[in-house]
Amino acid sequence: MNVSMLIFILAASILAAAWLGLYIAKRRGHPFLETQADPQPWSLPQLVLASFLTLFAELAFIRWIAVEVRVFAYFKNLTLLLCFVGFGLGCALVSERVRWSAALKAFLGLVLIVRLPWSQGPLERLSQNLGAAADVNIWATGNQWRWVPFCGAALLAAALFLLIVVVFIPLGQTVSRQMNAAPRPLSAYSWNLLGSLLGILAFLGISRIMLPPTFWLSAVLLGFAILQAGRRERLLVTGLIVPLVLLLHDPAQHDGYIVWTPYQQIQYSRHYAGNGDFAAGFLRVNHTGYQSIVNLSSWFLARHPNLLLGPADENPYNLPFRFAVPQPHVLVVGSGTGNDVAGALRNGSRAVDAVEIDPAILEIGRREHPERPYDSPRVSIYVTDARRFLKRSTARYDLILFGLLDSHTQFSDYSNMRIDNFVYTEQSFREAMQHLNPNGIVFVKFQVDRPWMAVRIAEMLRGVFGKPAVVFRTETGYGANATCFAISIGNRAAGAICAQNGKSARFGADSDHNR
Repeated sequence: MNVSMLIFILAASILAAAWLGLYIAKRRGHPFLETQADPQPWSLPQLVLASFLTLFAELAFIRWIAVEVRVFAYFKNLTLLLCFVGFGLGCALVSERVRWSAALKAFLGLVLIVRLPWSQGPLERLSQNLGAAADVNIWATGNQWRWVPFCGAALLAAALFLLIVVVFIPLGQTVSRQMNAAPRPLSAYSWNLLGSLLGILAFLGISRIMLPPTFWLSAVLLGFAILQAGRRERLLVTGLIVPLVLLLHDPAQHDGYIVWTPYQQIQYSRHYAGNGDFAAGFLRVNHTGYQSIVNLSSWFLARHPNLLLGPADENPYNLPFRFAVPQPHVLVVGSGTGNDVAGALRNGSRAVDAVEIDPAILEIGRREHPERPYDSPRVSIYVTDARRFLKRSTARYDLILFGLLDSHTQFSDYSNMRIDNFVYTEQSFREAMQHLNPNGIVFVKFQVDRPWMAVRIAEMLRGVFGKPAVVFRTETGYGANATCFAISIGNRAAGAICAQNGKSARFGADSDHNR
C-alpha cells in the first residue's frame, strides 16, 4: 500500500469519526451546526466575510476541479454558473436554517471523491467519455461517441456539480440575512461589493505566489468556521482542516516535485539513461503529459547515438533553422523549458527573444535544462503572453517560432477560455507577419491529432499570407513529434523545402494541406 493511500485512509477515518460524533451528539439532544431559522442580528464583519468567501471559494473550486478532473477545464463557465446557482438558492432559502452541515458534507465529500488515489479510475474515464468525439479535441480522449459510457460519465459529473452547488448555499443564506438585517441597505450592498472584490484580489494574490490548493481550500474552511454561531461549532469546523490538509497533500517524489503556478499544476520528474546521464525531464500539466526537456547537444548525442530516429538536424527543435537565414534573429513564442531556445543557440542564432507566460515553467527550464539555454547572453526573456508581446514589440525577426503552445487542448469546441486559442488565430499570425524581416519565416509546430486541426491552421496561415504554407510532419524518438507549418512573405519557405527534398526524403510538403 503506497503512501498516498495510507494518507487517504487516515483522512477518511478522521472524517468518519467526526461524522459519527455528530450523529451521537444529535441523538443525545446536543446537535452541532443547526442554526435557528430566526433572523440574525446585523453584523458587518459577517457580511464582509461571507461576501469575501463567496468569490474566493468560487475561484478556488473552479480552478481546483479543473485541474483534478481534466475535462472540467473545458467547462469552467458551467462551474462558475453552478457556484452562482448555489449562492442563489441560499438567497432564496434565507428564511430557513443555514445549511452548514450539508455544505460541509458536500465540501469534504467532493474532496474525498476527487482525491481518491485510484489510477485510471472513474474520474479519468469521465474525462475520456465526456470528451470523446470526432469533431472536438480533448487530450487523451477517443474519437468515437458512445452513449452508455457518456451517460454514466454525465451522471458522475452531475453529482460532482451538485456537491459544488450545496457548498455555496449557506454563503447565500448568510449574505441575504445580513442584507435584510442591515439598517442601511445601500451601505450594506457597498460592503458586499467590497468583500467580493477582496475575495478576488486575495485569490489572485495566493495564485501569484504559487500556493497550492491546501492553502486555498483550508482558507475557505477556516472562513466557514469563523461564520459559525457557537464556539464549539467553530472548533469543530476548524478541526476539519486537518483531514482536508491530509487529503490535499501530495507526498514528496523521488527526482521530482509538484508546483502550482498562477495558471496550472505542474508535476516535474527527472529520467536518467542507463549510464546515469540525465536523459530527459518530463512535465505533466493538470495530470496530463505536457513537455519534455531534451538534451540535443553534440556531446550528449555522441554518448547516446541510438537516441534519435534520424539525423540530429531533422529533429523538430533543429529543423526550423533549415528555413531561416544564417545567424537569424529569433522570436520563440511559448519558449517553455527552453528546448526551442537551445535549438536556436545550437544553430548559431545571433539573438533570441524567448516569450513564456508561466514563470514556473520558465524557472524549471532555468534549473533543469542541461544545455542551460536561458543563461546565454544572447537570450532575452519576456514573462508575458504572446499576443501582448507581439502587440507591444517593435523588433523584427528572421524566424518567429510558435513552439507547441499547449496544443493538448487547442481547438476544442469547449476551449473558449484557453490561452492557446488566443494565440492560434488569424489576428495573431498577422501580428507575427508584421514582425518579419523581408526574408523572415513563421514556423508553427503543433501536435495534430485530428486532420481538421491541421487544415484549420493551414487555412488561417493562407488567409494571412495569401498563399499556402509548407506543411509536413516530423518524427523523433526523443522529444515531441510535431506537424510543422512554415510560411514566409517571400518564397523562402517553399525554396527551403524544395532544397531539402533534394537532400533527404525524410520529410516533405503534405499535399493534403497545400492544395
